[in-house]
Amino acid sequence: MATILEKGNISIHTENIFPIIKKWLYSDHEIFLRELISNGVDAIQKLSLLSRSGQYAGEAGEPEISIQVDKDAKTLSISDTGLGMTAEEVKKYINQVAFSSAEEFVSKYKESGDANIIGHFGLGFYSSFMVSSEVEIDTLSYQDGAEAVHWRCDGTTEFELSPSERSTIGTTVTLHLLEDEQEYLEPTRIRQLVKTYCDFLPVPIKLDDEVINKHEAPWKESLNSLSDEEYLEFYRYLYPFQEEPLLWVHLKTDYPFDVNGILYFPKLKPDIDVTKSNIKLFCNQVFVSDNCEEVIPRFLMPLRGVIDSPDIPLNVSRSFLQNDRTVRKISEYIARKVGDSLKGLYRTDLAKYISSWQDLGTFIKFGAMNDDKFKQQVEDFIIFRTTAKLGEDAGEEAAKVEVQTDAGDAWSEVDGDNQVPTDANGCYYTNLKDYLERNQAQHENRVFYATDEASQATYIALHQSQGLEVLFLDTFIDQHFVTYLEQQYSDVKFSRVDAELDDALFDKDQESEIVDPTTNQTRDEEIKSLFETALNLPKLDVRTQALKTETPDTPPAMVLLPEQTRRMQEMMAMMQQTNAEFPEEHVLLVNTAHPLIKNLSKLKQGAIVQPDGSSSPAGGMADLICQHVYDLALMAQKGFDANGMKSFVERSSKLLTQLTDN
Repeated sequence: MATILEKGNISIHTENIFPIIKKWLYSDHEIFLRELISNGVDAIQKLSLLSRSGQYAGEAGEPEISIQVDKDAKTLSISDTGLGMTAEEVKKYINQVAFSSAEEFVSKYKESGDANIIGHFGLGFYSSFMVSSEVEIDTLSYQDGAEAVHWRCDGTTEFELSPSERSTIGTTVTLHLLEDEQEYLEPTRIRQLVKTYCDFLPVPIKLDDEVINKHEAPWKESLNSLSDEEYLEFYRYLYPFQEEPLLWVHLKTDYPFDVNGILYFPKLKPDIDVTKSNIKLFCNQVFVSDNCEEVIPRFLMPLRGVIDSPDIPLNVSRSFLQNDRTVRKISEYIARKVGDSLKGLYRTDLAKYISSWQDLGTFIKFGAMNDDKFKQQVEDFIIFRTTAKLGEDAGEEAAKVEVQTDAGDAWSEVDGDNQVPTDANGCYYTNLKDYLERNQAQHENRVFYATDEASQATYIALHQSQGLEVLFLDTFIDQHFVTYLEQQYSDVKFSRVDAELDDALFDKDQESEIVDPTTNQTRDEEIKSLFETALNLPKLDVRTQALKTETPDTPPAMVLLPEQTRRMQEMMAMMQQTNAEFPEEHVLLVNTAHPLIKNLSKLKQGAIVQPDGSSSPAGGMADLICQHVYDLALMAQKGFDANGMKSFVERSSKLLTQLTDN
């Protein structure tokens, strides 16, 4: 029988820590392996430091963590080649658990819903009791003359310390697994846990003599030491089966705090949840959490990658973490580095910047709306696609210098000393400051914008025909960004192209002639009455004005949605989490300069009221044409539902039949 050196009770500051561990921390029981492996790596690194400093001159084994499974004995062993422990150190570090007010801490975490506190209060080793009926430690210290010792505990506060026959420096922790914890005897489960928590620890971790971790952390490498392909390989490893990232930012600083990491800008989907964190948080290369909500700025949540910092306190609640000064400084540092990276890309590689703008723009706009410091960094390179043909002066091409570019390059020419921002489709881009300066003479402090190029094509073309420049704010964040811009530029009016039309679009020279001397009714008034009677929609505001018709595609009528009415409807829909319905109160602007409307007026004048009070065929046809003109104007704004399309087809068929009869 082995000689017992000592028996006693584990010194703790609460009556019995083990029921607390098993009861309150059980939901996170799998992280026991992370804690034991981390302890082993720490021991290996300490021995290496002692060796390099000359405090240990003996032979140190190859640095490695070895995991052994014995299914027959139902044991799991984790061995390291670190500095080991003496009997006195076992008593100090294992038997005396520095866990004051354990129940108070656990109670706080229970209330916050965050039970992951293993390792936060010196409990790393004791996490093994969540899955074990008995735990043994076999260890030999590096110190001269040290004797190997064996420690065992059966999950109560009693322990035994006895001599050991171990001959190699290091420590082995053996767990006698509980009956319902046999999953940790399966190699696939062990591999999965190592990959999740310990993949990037700087020491090889072996299972059955096979290294099962990468044991290299790319984010710990020096800046600019990794190739683009190495950055991409790391991204593919972290996020398999995902599209390639747009670009990345390598974080590295050791003062006034220690932060390393690599953050990637992914391609964004319209339905992405911008409030969900996709960044992995590490502490000294040990995985901690997939949730970095309290560590990074909210607008950077959709970024992917890794942040590693030992300076982020893990032993506090989330609310404390949000108000921690160091965490705030780290968050500001990350935002600043991201802003600097985007600014550098804008200035040095405009081709990549513009080709990535559809996705980058979401980050940048969201950041500008949520962080004033970030806004100051990026406001000059928030860009918008525009209808203006930049680089052309008064319709004539300005001098351009062709530059050699790679295939698919988004920026292909320079205008003098300035690059002309065109994308692969030949579209031009501008920032708001330049837009306002460029259009100051024609429409000072007014911005025309479109949100849907296809459905608003008629309106965009009308503005273009009169030299009015239109910006495209057509991403899913722009509905909110327009409101933000109005707050930032309080003296600027933002008008969607299908809202109120600018005076420059109307032909003021076309006066409406009087067609009824007895009532002094003008042609415009007659047309207005004609449409109001034919459509019979009390909430429809019919207006008649002559649009300038330099282009043949100027429409006979347009549906306008007053800016404030439309926004109010969109806001209500957003609050109720429903789709915004087309507002009943809208404007039908009838273009009295259009040939169809002129012909319609003549047709109505030729209509004769029948003896029975009904309209003549000409009058009926005029009504059908009014309805058809309104239908076409609506179709430019929105698609018909099933009933609307059915009615449209029926009315169109009836109109065409009457036209062919005549």
